[in-house]
Amino acid sequence: MKLPWMSRADRRRWEGARTLPDLGELMALWLEGSLLSRPGPDFTGAIQPDPETTRLVPVLAGLNRAGFLTDDSQPGEIGPGFDGLTWEQRAWVDGFVADAGLASRICEVGERAGLRVVVHVRGRQTLLVPRGGEVVTRRGGGDYTRAGIRMPDDHLAQVFEGCHPDAVRAVCEARQVTVFDPVWGRNDVLWPTLANALGGALSTVR
Repeated sequence: MKLPWMSRADRRRWEGARTLPDLGELMALWLEGSLLSRPGPDFTGAIQPDPETTRLVPVLAGLNRAGFLTDDSQPGEIGPGFDGLTWEQRAWVDGFVADAGLASRICEVGERAGLRVVVHVRGRQTLLVPRGGEVVTRRGGGDYTRAGIRMPDDHLAQVFEGCHPDAVRAVCEARQVTVFDPVWGRNDVLWPTLANALGGALSTVR
């Protein structure tokens, strides 16, 4: 049975987090199914990753445990969607990194692999993106989803609503990192590249 609210046990776990690594471990557990809910407005009920995320779980969980707290992602693919229209996706992930060295390594390894990397540090970024972000999803030939936009602190407070103020502060002070593959539909470059950037211990996704 799916609860319309976050379970008391899950709530205690998220409220107990104080640091970015704490949040990363809990996000990994949520991706793996050990936690039924993740933070959000009003600590809403049980919510699981989208079905398309299933094959990304090993690498996403590894990223979270390696210091890259992920917030959103998608595989690279092209094909008909639920609505009969053609959906085109670039492989993409964004999230938060506290360690400057790790952020630099992600940039260096990603750019060597031909990926696009955007890092926002309190209003600064390593790569300029078009106003309104970079398109990473097209639906029926029209722009649908954009990434690489800096999220303000008040928005992050909503995303992590219910977490301890120390944890929310850690997210707000972290570097906002977005990595995406410029090639539409390709899914075998971004994930192993990130695995290499974070020590090569993560599972690859194809």
